[in-house]
Amino acid sequence: MSVDMNSQGSDSNEEDYDPNCEEEEEDEDPGDIEDYYDGVANDVEQQGADAFDPEEYQFTCLTYKESESTLNEHMASLAATLKVSHAVAKLVLVSFHWQISEILERHKSNAAQLLVEARVQPTSSKHAMVHSSHHCAVCMQFVRKENLLSLACQHQFCRSCWEQHCTVLVKDGVGVGVSCMAQDCLLRTPEDFVFPLLPSEELKDKYRRYLFRDYVESHYQLQLCPGADCPMVIQVQEPKARRVQCNRCNEVFCFKCRQMYHAPTDCATIRKWLTKCADDSETANYISAHTKDCPKCNICIEKNGGCNHMVSMGFSLFSADFCWMCLGDWKTHGSEYYECSRYKENPDIVNQSQQAQAREALKKYLFYFERWENHNKSLQLEAQTYQRIQEKIQERVMNNLGTWIDWQYLQNAAKLLAKCRYTLQYTYPYAYYMESGPRKKLFEYQQAQLEAEIENLSWKVERADSYDRGDLENQMHIAEQRRRTLLKDFHDT
Repeated sequence: MSVDMNSQGSDSNEEDYDPNCEEEEEDEDPGDIEDYYDGVANDVEQQGADAFDPEEYQFTCLTYKESESTLNEHMASLAATLKVSHAVAKLVLVSFHWQISEILERHKSNAAQLLVEARVQPTSSKHAMVHSSHHCAVCMQFVRKENLLSLACQHQFCRSCWEQHCTVLVKDGVGVGVSCMAQDCLLRTPEDFVFPLLPSEELKDKYRRYLFRDYVESHYQLQLCPGADCPMVIQVQEPKARRVQCNRCNEVFCFKCRQMYHAPTDCATIRKWLTKCADDSETANYISAHTKDCPKCNICIEKNGGCNHMVSMGFSLFSADFCWMCLGDWKTHGSEYYECSRYKENPDIVNQSQQAQAREALKKYLFYFERWENHNKSLQLEAQTYQRIQEKIQERVMNNLGTWIDWQYLQNAAKLLAKCRYTLQYTYPYAYYMESGPRKKLFEYQQAQLEAEIENLSWKVERADSYDRGDLENQMHIAEQRRRTLLKDFHDT
């Protein structure tokens, strides 16, 4: 939970293509407990309807070869149905996000229009306007007929210009986006047209990588793993903003947006929040300090644990128990926790000056940012607690004071704490952008309930030797129930 102190103390795929190989990746947060979603189910068993986990999500991790086989299977089937080449079938699939049922419906109603919308065939009117010529429309040189190349649009260019065009685009990382050189012509070039025009095997290998990237990114059921140098692909049946984890590099991310997992906040909202935090980082710098003054003795204290329940001895004979966030008395905090996590809007702000409104907007942002940042730091501090627990378990096992199984519940409690606090951290961007009203009041109530139980769990995890196993597991059960209830009611499905 929380510990406070005063200033004096207290399966390998080496041969697979890697579509991410040229992208820079962020370093992994050393404070993360990578597998905190694993191994805690037995300690928080639910029954009946309570067993429902809003985050439960089925997914499969595919190697490059497995995902390529899946893509080729769809492509071959569609090519036979549409009576087009494999390369053209791939472009049709990309255009409609590999939703074969929709493609077949469109093909049944208007086969020609389907190919036009997929940008592999021109409209009949544009096609009729093209005149044959032995001049390249780019370099304006007279070219022999056999050296003129064109797509279905019949815009003719010499082979040399086509080679330069394709080479430049592929070097820039373009895959399926290689298109006709004619002005205002949007026709895409099938891969079997491009490959013979690329001058080296190295460039062809790059083109294969970019094509694979584009095929996967356009597929509604597939996502590339964003892990550094990881070639794995995640496959799902129904695309949702849910937590997935690569079984090769252990990267955890949201399937829908490939960013860090962010329930209950939706993808668009977390994107806005992270952008705002980055833009206003300097403004918020003053609240990111690790120290505050004790409200009782004014001694500078440092938060060295995840829990927000602070105990500062200072120079007094008696300890001061207070909340790290609001500095309020912890003894009455159980009944007032709702007030601590809820921002009190000024109902009259719309009638005040623009300057007053700007100050109120900043005040609101800082309120939510401070709590967001505080839980992020708590996660890192509690990761250190997790390490200490592992070391303590190892020491007890070595001294024949039980087996790993006997003490596993301590490790699982720390994992569950991180799992719950991670969800709690992402409730603050959600609340920041919520419209005022009954639904927000319900959300803030559930948020406060979750926060209170997480602080109780954090306190007990950090002082596990003072609590028996049953007490700790009961607190785990309550905290996880609060987390599931909030997600069930507010995490979009």
